[in-house]
Amino acid sequence: MKHKIVLLAIAVLTAFEIQAAKPRLIVNLVVGSMRAEDLDRYAENFGEGGFRRLTEGGTRYTDSRYDCLQTTTPVSLATLSTGALPSTHGVIGSRWIDYTSNAPVVLTEGRYGPGPDQLIAPTLSETLLRQAPGSRAVTVAADAESAVVTSGRGGDCYWLDEHCAWATSLSYTTLLPEWISRSNRERYNLSYVAEEWRTLFDRSRYRNTRHWDITLTGKTKREADEPGTGRIRPATDYERMRYTPAGNTAVLGFAKQAIAQFGLGADTTPDLLNICLDASRCIVEAYGPESVEVEDMYYRLDRDLADFLTFLFAQVRNGEVLVVLTSDHGTSPSYDCGEQPAERFNARQFEVIVNSFLNVRYGTGQWVVAYEDKCLWLNHNLIYERGLDLADVQNEVAIFAMQFGGVSHALAATAMRMSYFGSGYARKMQNSFYPRRSGDVVLNLMPGWIEERERCVSTSGSMYGYDTQVPLIFYGTGVGPRRVGRRVEMTAVAPTLAHAAGIAEPAASEGEVLEEIVDL
Repeated sequence: MKHKIVLLAIAVLTAFEIQAAKPRLIVNLVVGSMRAEDLDRYAENFGEGGFRRLTEGGTRYTDSRYDCLQTTTPVSLATLSTGALPSTHGVIGSRWIDYTSNAPVVLTEGRYGPGPDQLIAPTLSETLLRQAPGSRAVTVAADAESAVVTSGRGGDCYWLDEHCAWATSLSYTTLLPEWISRSNRERYNLSYVAEEWRTLFDRSRYRNTRHWDITLTGKTKREADEPGTGRIRPATDYERMRYTPAGNTAVLGFAKQAIAQFGLGADTTPDLLNICLDASRCIVEAYGPESVEVEDMYYRLDRDLADFLTFLFAQVRNGEVLVVLTSDHGTSPSYDCGEQPAERFNARQFEVIVNSFLNVRYGTGQWVVAYEDKCLWLNHNLIYERGLDLADVQNEVAIFAMQFGGVSHALAATAMRMSYFGSGYARKMQNSFYPRRSGDVVLNLMPGWIEERERCVSTSGSMYGYDTQVPLIFYGTGVGPRRVGRRVEMTAVAPTLAHAAGIAEPAASEGEVLEEIVDL
């Protein structure tokens, strides 16, 4: 009899543990432009409650990667939120060209302001709201594009506007909640903004040595050329928010308010909170990953993260929270840094020269419509008017493009439509190719090369490890401490979180549920 009672007690406890393992709140935390190696590189100066709390207490995947060429923010966020590659979810960049009208199409430009009109594949937020009645999905980001792509067509979606106020659009709601309007009226976000950015620690504690004095008006000076002050003087409050750690602090501060005000995790129906820390990406692009500024940003973010995690797990009953920390992409080495500095690819010059080449081959005309994010769009209407074969023109341009400095690979759209590439560079390029939107010719630049942009010394968008390999950590309910060294694709995040929430994966998802995460 006693034996039966013991077995019954064990069964009850087991059932309770399984039930308790279901998270009430899932938090998807995306740190812009964070390389996987950054977690170890700066660990010595991290505190106990931030990044180290996650790395030491959670399941950490040390070889997690995006398996595509276009590792830019909107493309990667779409992959994270849908579980699909760009060839399926259709987000190939911030803008592309409509082949019929030759007019540019902006990814998040909607009828009612920034919105999801151009998104194709359903996101995790949409899927949760549809399959779990009573759930709530909230997305917050510094940039409207990040917020819209991550949220999709469902839930509450907020971002910072040019006045440092929290905004949304009619695509999501007709009226801001009063607590947000009150915060905007009081201009609360400006309390995060400082006139100067000084390092958190003494300079002797920093691993990085590259240091800039940047006014954020397009002018930069190396400290080696002219001694800098260690301060940053941004031109506007909005730039102070985007190009200093204040942007991350503000987003995490708003996320804490959202948890409390919306009652996220208050009942057993799972909720979802997406957080995109875009200021990290802006800082990395402006200063480069080798800079003291980027290192200092991580130390400040570590403190903000510790504060946020403490609040989060105290706010939700029994700490029934699942946190995933990752990044939209890594970042290139600074183009002018290192023993063999690379150069920058002049996109405008490339457009002009290709158009001149086609003028010589086929007669005068506006053959090139646009170039954006390694995609070149040709004028299909003109090609057909001249009686030319589109595939032939595309192939000629692809061959011609290989003569340009910095170009490593060039593939014609016809080749990617008609062939299947199962490995190598072509597979990654094909994984980023969406026929209705991608350019006629797609380039891949040589390692270290980036496209020339103002105030940008480092950026993403390549198939190389410094762009594709990112951190991936699951922490909280149902997850134990471990390190996993096998290769993991980032398409796995959305279906794994869907599994944790007890719902089906997003409809277009191509990834597999990560087997190391406890079967919640």
